[in-house]
Amino acid sequence: MWTDYLTPLRLLARGFLLVLLAVFGSIPTFLCVNRFGARFSVGRRQLDEFMLNWWTRMLCRIFAVKVKVSGTVLPGPVLIVSNHISWLDILVLHSSAAMGFVSKAEVARWPFIGFLAKLSRTVFHQRGSHDSASNVADAMITRLKEGGRVAIFPEGGIKPGDTVKLFHARLLKAAVDVECPIQPVMIRYVRNGVRDPDITFLDKENFMTNLIRLLGRPASVCQLRYLPPIEAAGRPRRELADQARAMVLNAFEAPVS
Repeated sequence: MWTDYLTPLRLLARGFLLVLLAVFGSIPTFLCVNRFGARFSVGRRQLDEFMLNWWTRMLCRIFAVKVKVSGTVLPGPVLIVSNHISWLDILVLHSSAAMGFVSKAEVARWPFIGFLAKLSRTVFHQRGSHDSASNVADAMITRLKEGGRVAIFPEGGIKPGDTVKLFHARLLKAAVDVECPIQPVMIRYVRNGVRDPDITFLDKENFMTNLIRLLGRPASVCQLRYLPPIEAAGRPRRELADQARAMVLNAFEAPVS
């Protein structure tokens, strides 16, 4: 947890900013990220998306993560499929575009992330529950048919190791049923010109321990790359999952720029 002699100063400064954002930023975000906010526009974005982007960008800055986006996110309906390194991935994706996530039920209880997840209409999945899995699939299909973006982490959670894990195919069925495209997304964190694997959960870390450690770390860059879409209509889920993983892995292992 102790990175260098500046760790306590970073913890104090960033912790103070985190409290300020929680007190003064959460209320206007909550008031705008709903059907009311969807009726108004700020530039080319609806007010609800603008506020969600703003709030998550502020969180990324507090955690000293600079997000560099390449590629273009598709408008909905689209199924976003990304590798998963840290809970910060949710903030990073939301900072670039509004999307609804499929996430494990425990996330609803996490500070800040749980608030964000509920605001963005995250579909929570109780692992091991057949009824929950069926409800998740139905909710994803409904969201896609409404023209929204749905984001999943098909690796099935944050797993140890600095690589892209196997993509599970089950949740890709929603894109096949709706006949909407799948857009693979590559996420990687970089510090001092190399990939930064320590931004994930370390051995025996829980959420709060990881959050405090990340608050005290030096700055890093998150490279977020939207890759070309894949047409899902009429194709096997396993084939789609393997193709999406191959595209993400190729981008993940490319030389760090």
